[in-house]
Amino acid sequence: MIRYLAPLAILICAHVFAQWPDRHGPDLTGVVPAKDAVGLPVHWSETENIAWKAALHDEGHSSPVVGDGKIWLTAATEDGKKQYVIAVDESSGEVLFDKLLFENDEVEPLGGAVGFNNYAAPSCTLGPGAVYVHFGSYGTARLDAKTADVVWQRRDLDCRHFRGPGSSPILYGNKLILTFDGIDQQYTTALDCETGRTLWRTDRSTDYNDLDDNGLPQRDGDFRKAYCTPGIASLGEQTQLLSVGSRAMQSYDIDSGKELWTLRHDSYNAGIRPLWLPIEQLALINTGSRGAQLVAVKLDATTKGDITETHVAWTVKNGNPRFAKPIYHQGRVYQISDLGVATCIDASNGKSLWQARVPGNYRSSPILANDLLYFFSEEGLGTVIKAQDSFERLAANDVPELGTTACPGVSQGAIFVRGKTHLYKISLTK
Repeated sequence: MIRYLAPLAILICAHVFAQWPDRHGPDLTGVVPAKDAVGLPVHWSETENIAWKAALHDEGHSSPVVGDGKIWLTAATEDGKKQYVIAVDESSGEVLFDKLLFENDEVEPLGGAVGFNNYAAPSCTLGPGAVYVHFGSYGTARLDAKTADVVWQRRDLDCRHFRGPGSSPILYGNKLILTFDGIDQQYTTALDCETGRTLWRTDRSTDYNDLDDNGLPQRDGDFRKAYCTPGIASLGEQTQLLSVGSRAMQSYDIDSGKELWTLRHDSYNAGIRPLWLPIEQLALINTGSRGAQLVAVKLDATTKGDITETHVAWTVKNGNPRFAKPIYHQGRVYQISDLGVATCIDASNGKSLWQARVPGNYRSSPILANDLLYFFSEEGLGTVIKAQDSFERLAANDVPELGTTACPGVSQGAIFVRGKTHLYKISLTK
């Protein structure tokens, strides 16, 4: 039965038609499959190796996902009252669909997140013949990938996002996994991909320890808010959903939603997806915005309960990002901080092998292809370095219009970057 396949195998089965079905690729790691990495450019400029650009309207942080010849992403008006899904032809850059999906009479203000978040932050995910679009509590829908017609939609999954939604959906087998970490309630739910009905829902068990003298959550509940998209780990015959929230993370049985174990931490507003290292049997956890730490958690099929004091293999306490997910290659973990400090870490012990300054500010997660790491800054600098035990920069491609807060998508030797006003195709061929 498919439930006993490793997560990577299940994701590949579900996404066999798609080159880049998730914001972090087909196996959620940011590693480009070999077939799509062939011919990937190292150098580009305003006049070199830009195959096309497609104009985008309004706002959006969602990352491009690619499948069946189409690139999908979302957009929203600045006030959040209109939310769109957009499809662009992978070959030509023609906009195939620009569909107004949800209209909202009442929208929660972004508060202090204005400029850092908007109402189209979660990315789409792709399944066979289907596009799953998510705007947090404002709505979730399955679309037909050929026609963009709505197959089903849900607008009854509530939470107060406070600073806007951030967690993207995950497709696993017949389940669409959604995470809601608001200021009022925090939960994970699985929907049936075919019908949209709820299969399970599990509330976080976290003790936030944030009540004031009146018994109310401090800062209106901001210490409970998070933006994280879960990761997936295979342990024995069980597949686990690794979900980082404020003050703690939980692991759930992906089939039932049952909580398996928890790890407490001191941070909040977590936003980086956990990374599972199957060879080392480690889950890499970024704890969140204030004092973010990178924690390596040693897991096995028997791991249960509160593991805070028992299962931490190593911790990196300083220099960790708030936005960009780390990436793994041949026993090494690479990450880039918000302010552009790249680090190479030995996955076996957490020791730093090198640190180097990469100019720019970073919210986009890196990708790995052909033993090379690609970083895309908010200012439009695309830096390519070798994934090795010493820092070696191969290219610094400065194209200001390519400034991005989204993760790049990759397909058939091309990189797709959501710039400030356009979607770009970086490719050696037109």
